[in-house]
Amino acid sequence: MPTSEKIQGPASYFPSIEKKYGQPIEHWLQVLRSAGDLKHMELVKLLKADHGLGHGHANALVAHHLARR
Repeated sequence: MPTSEKIQGPASYFPSIEKKYGQPIEHWLQVLRSAGDLKHMELVKLLKADHGLGHGHANALVAHHLARR
């Protein structure tokens, strides 16, 4: 029987983010790419203020986004 590997790190928040905010993760990553070269907390504040995300969800998206740069 195959074992399912548990997702860890920022990506573990993705199913909850998609369910709560009704947008795929790629939508949020595009928002972050469009924001330009901002620092981590500036991007978190943008997602919270402009898009209504909670702090933990915004932080997970930003961490994933910055790790991919």
